[in-house]
Amino acid sequence: MSRDVMRRIVRYNRGRNAELFRRKCERMRQGPFVFFRGTCHLFYGDWPLGGKLDRAPLGWMCGDLHLENFGVYKGDNRQVYFDLNDFDEAALAPCTWELARFGTSVLLAAAELGLTRAAARNLVMAYLSAYRAALATGKARWLEHAVAEGAIRTLLDGATERTRVELLDRRTEVKAGRRRIRLDGEHALPASAPERAAVRAAVAQFGRPAGRPKFFRVLDVARRVAGTGSLGVDRYIALIEGKGSPDQNHLLDLKFALPSVPGRLLRKLQPRWDSEAHRVAELQRRAQAVSPAYLSAVGMGGRHFVLRELQPLEDRLDLEELAGQGQLEEAIATMGRITAWSHLRSSGRQGSAIADEWIEFAGKDAWMGRVARYCRRYRETVERDWKAFRKG
Repeated sequence: MSRDVMRRIVRYNRGRNAELFRRKCERMRQGPFVFFRGTCHLFYGDWPLGGKLDRAPLGWMCGDLHLENFGVYKGDNRQVYFDLNDFDEAALAPCTWELARFGTSVLLAAAELGLTRAAARNLVMAYLSAYRAALATGKARWLEHAVAEGAIRTLLDGATERTRVELLDRRTEVKAGRRRIRLDGEHALPASAPERAAVRAAVAQFGRPAGRPKFFRVLDVARRVAGTGSLGVDRYIALIEGKGSPDQNHLLDLKFALPSVPGRLLRKLQPRWDSEAHRVAELQRRAQAVSPAYLSAVGMGGRHFVLRELQPLEDRLDLEELAGQGQLEEAIATMGRITAWSHLRSSGRQGSAIADEWIEFAGKDAWMGRVARYCRRYRETVERDWKAFRKG
């Protein structure tokens, strides 16, 4: 029976900006790994609901976990962290959903990096073993700068040393002493007058309760181009006054929040949220040790967007470099620990398992083999789907 991959992709992306949807399709043509990152809906649509893999504790999942959804960012305390960083699909679900999605991404990335299938399988087991060991402690930790090693330490060092002015200089240009967002066609596109007005109103509404209307005065607005799965969803960059122009300005990211794909599959388990943006912001705060500055849900034209401080795209691991230096396995094990800490940190909240249940789960053996086998099978599905997509 035909899986009709093209029809499923078009149906899921219906209503998105056509220009950016074309960009998304071009990116997904590059290889199975980026195709996988852009088709979260296919993964969950294929999930064997009610099977043995669902015999796992319920936890607050990031929902779209893969190798590219870990990164470095500055928290609202201005310290630097390496953590999960995408919660658009966050939902309450069995933890195996999250583990299998990440494990499949590892196999696909490893294949594109030229690693053998045996080496790729070892990477998946390194992730699952590190997750299990961290879960067994029952204690949520976080990756501190002082104890980070290798490539992650290098990323943390770079983000610590980077100044706001450096980020501003990359993303804006100064004319007559005032900054404007750089419309480079790659990261930022022009926004229409109605869009600029709506963003200004939303940011002003956010700043008023904090008693900082001048700080949040919007100087410029552009449409933002970022990510893979979310390309085509309404997203904006706002340049705000901050503590003064031109070098004390700040950049904000505003992203429209769609319903969670795994959340829709398990609708009865999900709480009632004020909006999808409230869901994303609240679950990000639960899962991360410290969240980015200004993280909040804001209304805009009858819709809700997630607002946060803009984070540089450069603060992600270079997988090719890691593989070449023999550091990929340790980095992936670190991601396993971070995943476990995230699940423990958000435990006992609105239906999620308590710490005792997570510890008990960590003491079992069968689930690791089931998850690893599913990852291997689903990798083959993704590779077939990608070939069908390229032909389409």
